[in-house]
Amino acid sequence: MSALERAYVLARSGRYADLAQVRAQLDAEGFRAVDALLSSRSTRGHLQAICAAAARTAAPSGPSAPPQPKEHS
Repeated sequence: MSALERAYVLARSGRYADLAQVRAQLDAEGFRAVDALLSSRSTRGHLQAICAAAARTAAPSGPSAPPQPKEHS
């Protein structure tokens, strides 16, 4: 898998809130020239949008507790 393909897999996973986290993970996995790979504004924008969308869908969406009534003193 190429570094660019891996970047898209990471972005879609929902585990990375933004492109900086994806970039750090690619570096940690030993991919080279990550900055050059992500130098295109369109690529950065696309990956950032994917991260944001995936993070929203990965967030827990269980029912929240109903608000408690305020006590009057």
